[in-house]
Amino acid sequence: MTENTAKKEILLPSERKMSRKERFDYTVHEMKRNYMCYIMLAPFMLLFLVFTIIPVVMSLPMGFTDFNMASLPKWIGFQNFYTMFLEDDVFIGSIRTTLIFAIFTGPLSYAMSFLLAWLINELHPTLKTLFTLVFYAPSMAGNIYFVWQLIFSGDQYGYLNAILMELGITSSAIQWLTDGNYVLACVIIVQLWVSMGAGFLAMRAGFQGIDKSMYEAGAIEGIKSRFQELFYITIPSMGPSLMFAAVMQIVSAFTVDIVGRMLAGFPSTDYKVHTIMTHAFDYGWVRYEMGYSSAICFVLFVVMLVCNKLVGKLLGKYVD
Repeated sequence: MTENTAKKEILLPSERKMSRKERFDYTVHEMKRNYMCYIMLAPFMLLFLVFTIIPVVMSLPMGFTDFNMASLPKWIGFQNFYTMFLEDDVFIGSIRTTLIFAIFTGPLSYAMSFLLAWLINELHPTLKTLFTLVFYAPSMAGNIYFVWQLIFSGDQYGYLNAILMELGITSSAIQWLTDGNYVLACVIIVQLWVSMGAGFLAMRAGFQGIDKSMYEAGAIEGIKSRFQELFYITIPSMGPSLMFAAVMQIVSAFTVDIVGRMLAGFPSTDYKVHTIMTHAFDYGWVRYEMGYSSAICFVLFVVMLVCNKLVGKLLGKYVD
């Protein structure tokens, strides 16, 4: 037996090229071996299938119908998409608003999440736990909008107005959440604050999972500064965490809705914070025009899918 033959024989099925039948048999074998894991996942997968997968799949054909939930869907072809892009001025404006949110709350929030996770990772273990809770808590809190309404309140008792008037910067209260000049910036600030949730936590986990011996090996190879460690060891070792955080930030940035509605009301002043998701909410849950709302959601889904593909190509080299 030659050395190459011996190496080939000790390769696991997952480490060598298999035929389609071998892959199927190997998959079935692994599923049987880990059947308890699938039993534990079954409740979540069932709920995910019923309330996420099936509605998403149904939204595509529904987007080509006129469906008001009171009568059966009526097939109208591309009429919803024609109306959306050529006749619906509010939708066109919502594209601009969504892109502004995506630009500011996507890359910026992603970079802030990574920076904070990196800084927290250098602290004492007790402080790590404390600061992780502090920065992750906003994504779990349900009454955070009440706090920000107090901060941006339009009277002289609002915290921000009170501070500015006390310092003599303004002489009267500013209507932060109803004035079209300020409302979008205020909502972006709040969205930035609440968007560092799952992505931030994934990056914290990514930092925790890096093998410390890699830094020792890097020091031997000539890496001398923390920034060199960051670019040559840390980032390449966090591929899956970076990818997951990027996907979560894309979803969060393009589906901004509830923050604007809770702070600026519905509809907001001059539709300044009216996003694509808000438009879908308007037609789906206010007007009950489910066909048109499904068409809007399908367009948003395609845009998010394209962005995920682009991010996948950028970060793919760190995942493999």
